[in-house]
Amino acid sequence: MSETPSQTVGPFLSIGLPWPDGPFVVLDADPSGFWVHGIVTDGAGDPVPDALVETWQADPQGCFDHPDDPRGAVSGFRGFGRCPTDDTGRYAIRTLKPGPVPGPGGVPQAPHIDVSVLARGLLHRVVTRIYFADEPDANAADPVLLAVPADRRATLLAVPEDKGYRFDIRLQGEQETVFFDV
Repeated sequence: MSETPSQTVGPFLSIGLPWPDGPFVVLDADPSGFWVHGIVTDGAGDPVPDALVETWQADPQGCFDHPDDPRGAVSGFRGFGRCPTDDTGRYAIRTLKPGPVPGPGGVPQAPHIDVSVLARGLLHRVVTRIYFADEPDANAADPVLLAVPADRRATLLAVPEDKGYRFDIRLQGEQETVFFDV
């Protein structure tokens, strides 16, 4: 008897996963909001037009809107976004900068956004983090970021741009984004 072969996680994503306000963790009218945007590319550097980028993050005070937050915080901030890539591999999510959250041993983690990417050719989602290049002191002390080889850390840094931050995701190849085993 043979096992059922594995299936990839896409390109069926457009059937039921996106929803109209998925890219809006905060509304356009929120003056503190900004866009995190970029391009998802494959190992050859070509755009991936049928990927899905999901984000999960703390609020600006470093709390999660979840009953399991160990600080007992439920802020009302959704903290979750979901955006399919367009025909050119681009995605954009409007959000707020998260605050630092407790890390291993109580050491604060730098402000970051957790990211999952689903796409054709992937048997499982890949998971990474967005750190902010304009938070050098917090990044230099972040225990998770410090566990990443120094020459690969730049793949986790979102760069400030007009009205937000740019964070490109490279699924394979040269300058592949660092993905975490979770």
